[in-house]
Amino acid sequence: MVGEPGDYSNPALSPDDKQVAVCLRDPQTRTRDIWLFDLIRGTASRFTFDPADDVNPVWSQDGSRIVFTSNRKGVRDIYQKMADGTGEDEILLESNEPKAVEDWSLEGRFILYSMHTPKTEGDLWGLPLFGDREPIPLLRQAFSEGEAQVSPDGRWIAYTSDESGRNEVYVQSFPEPAGKWQISTAGGSQARWRRDGKELFYTAGQRIMAVEVKTDSARFEVGFSKALFETRLREHFHRNRFVVTADGRRFLVNRLVEEAASAPITVVLNWTAEVKQ
Repeated sequence: MVGEPGDYSNPALSPDDKQVAVCLRDPQTRTRDIWLFDLIRGTASRFTFDPADDVNPVWSQDGSRIVFTSNRKGVRDIYQKMADGTGEDEILLESNEPKAVEDWSLEGRFILYSMHTPKTEGDLWGLPLFGDREPIPLLRQAFSEGEAQVSPDGRWIAYTSDESGRNEVYVQSFPEPAGKWQISTAGGSQARWRRDGKELFYTAGQRIMAVEVKTDSARFEVGFSKALFETRLREHFHRNRFVVTADGRRFLVNRLVEEAASAPITVVLNWTAEVKQ
C-alpha cells in the first residue's frame, strides 16, 4: 500500500517508476492538491499549495516537470511546475473553457488535454510546445472523448469514446487522423501503453485488461484482449484509476479499501498481474 488511506485520484508514475504524483482531497476544504510519493523511500511531500483545486498531474519524459490542471483563476487551466518543487507555477494555457490535462507526448512536443463544450461534449486537443503554441483540435465529434495517451513512438493516440453508446477504447493515428481502430469490444476505458508500445492496458468494469498491438507499420494491428486481474477500482468518473510501470509488469491501482464500500480511498501496489502473465 502506498500512503495512508485517503481520498486519492489521478495517480501518475514518473518516467523512472520511482515516484507517483497523485491528487489528495483535503477533508476540510474539499479541494485537492498534488502530492509526490517516493516509492523507494516510502516518503510523501506536498507538491502544490494553492487553495484552488489542483489535479491531473502528468510528468515530462525526462521527469523534470509536471503539468497539471487548476481552477485558481475560476476555470480549469493548464499549468506546469518543476518536479523538484523549485520555481513558481507557470500557466501554459488559459481560456474560458474548462480543460483537463491528459498526457504529454514522449518527445515533449505536445500536451494533450480534454475540453468540454455544450455542442460536442468532451473533445481532445493538442497544445504544441513549439512555434506559436496555438492549440489544435484532435477529436471534435458529437460524442465524449477523453482519457487519451500518446504511444511511445508518438504515432498513435489511445482514448475513450462513447460514440457506440457506451465507453470503448479506440486508437487513432497522431497527429493527423489518418486511421482509427477499436480496441475494446465489450466496454472499456482508460487505455495505457506499455513503454515499448507493444501492449495496451485498459479497464473493463472491475478488470484490468491487456491486448498486444503492433505499431511499427503504416497500419495499426490489434490482437486479442485478455483479463489480467480483477480489483475494486474506484468509480469511473475519476480519471487514471490505474497506472502501469514501463515494463508492464506492475500496476499501481486506485481502489476502494476492502473493509467496506464506503471506506476511504487508498492507492495500492498490485502485483497480481506479474503472477498471471
